[in-house]
Amino acid sequence: METFLIKAAQLIVAFAILVIIHEFGHYIFSRIFGVKVEKFYLFFNPWFTLYKYKPKKPAPKPGEEEKTTWRDTEYGIGWLPLGGYCKIAGMIDESMDTEQMKQPAKSWEFRSKPAWQRLLIMVGGVLFNFILAIIIYTGIVFAWGEKYIPFRNATEGMMYSETAHRAGFVDGDIPLAADGEELGYYSGDELLKMLDAKVVTVLRNKRDTVHINIPEGFIFTANKEAEEGQLFMAYRLPVVIADVQPGMGAAKAGMMKSDSIVSVNGVPTLSFDLFKAQLDRNMGKEVTVGFVRGGKAMESMVAVDEAGKLGIMLTPLTEIYRTVTREYSIFASIPRGIEMGVEKLTSYVSQMKYVFTSEGAKNLGGFGAIGNIFPESWNWEQFWSITAFLSVILAFMNILPIPALDGGHVLFLLYEIITRRQPSEKFLEYAQMAGMAFLFALLLFANGNDIYRFFFK
Repeated sequence: METFLIKAAQLIVAFAILVIIHEFGHYIFSRIFGVKVEKFYLFFNPWFTLYKYKPKKPAPKPGEEEKTTWRDTEYGIGWLPLGGYCKIAGMIDESMDTEQMKQPAKSWEFRSKPAWQRLLIMVGGVLFNFILAIIIYTGIVFAWGEKYIPFRNATEGMMYSETAHRAGFVDGDIPLAADGEELGYYSGDELLKMLDAKVVTVLRNKRDTVHINIPEGFIFTANKEAEEGQLFMAYRLPVVIADVQPGMGAAKAGMMKSDSIVSVNGVPTLSFDLFKAQLDRNMGKEVTVGFVRGGKAMESMVAVDEAGKLGIMLTPLTEIYRTVTREYSIFASIPRGIEMGVEKLTSYVSQMKYVFTSEGAKNLGGFGAIGNIFPESWNWEQFWSITAFLSVILAFMNILPIPALDGGHVLFLLYEIITRRQPSEKFLEYAQMAGMAFLFALLLFANGNDIYRFFFK
């Protein structure tokens, strides 16, 4: 119960930060362009509100034109922690305030502003979420540095792409040098040295030094492979259990946290790629899993589900291999924070294609799945790292061209800017309702997956 409360608390705090920053992006651009914001709420408040504050606003002097200020806004906290909202006057949004839209447009309403100003108001939330992620990543590398794994510390070596195999690399090779220059750790610069070298030296089978002659023009072949989404190499991950999922094969077989899996049906699986290959060959079957617990070799029969999974979470590389921490000054941390934000965004976007597969849909998770990625005890470095990543996800998801999301509004505004014709209010109302219905169905499906996995798997 304590673990659940700690994870739930981290989720709510992170969610609150992300929602406030997102809605503040809409708020600040609205204020810049003189648009009245009627309500600014953290969390939703159907039926009742936990807290609200409406500042007093002095009446305009006789003959003075009424101007919108921050005092026009009601600020509050709702009781339903599923998001938040910024109610902008003269805009068709989730409040579905159609009565206001029937009145003559006021100069301080959203609908009265030029399309380019409305566009900036709508992208403000996404922009602020991405900026938040960059600020957090900058703070992380400044406060804690950046942990990396030197090649020599990765005792199980690397796994390589088909292009690398054809050049002579073997899974498990540990890169040592490129043209005699020592290689440190996996980074863009070190990878470029390997691809551009004439000879790469590796440690093979943990004992043999091997020199690999790199073909001329190899860098172009590798770059083409990268454009197709294939990594040239990646650290091999030993299969050490971080947690087991209740109701699935590993849990039913009595496997525990810290167990190190070393074989499946007698086939050695000292790294995750070998382990996954064996599970894929035995989907829906029972396999004999060899593992080490407290230095003692053990075996157990474990059921593999139809998706080729045992129901385990893996211990991350940084907790298996010895890491080195790179320190950053405040000036060096800023560009690194930007790089990390862009890297996380591009990585997440590249993986979105899997969501639209049947297997991706099955693994889609809701608040339970998100909350489960937080650690069991409060760790500020991990908390901020996860919050930054969630901020990147929130930014990307909100810019998708789905009605009811910011991206839907942006799509209609771009249409207006290009064609110089504004969609009718009736069309926008129907689009908003359709988008909200879709998002509500998606929310039910994702959280339904969490409930199903908890009770039936």
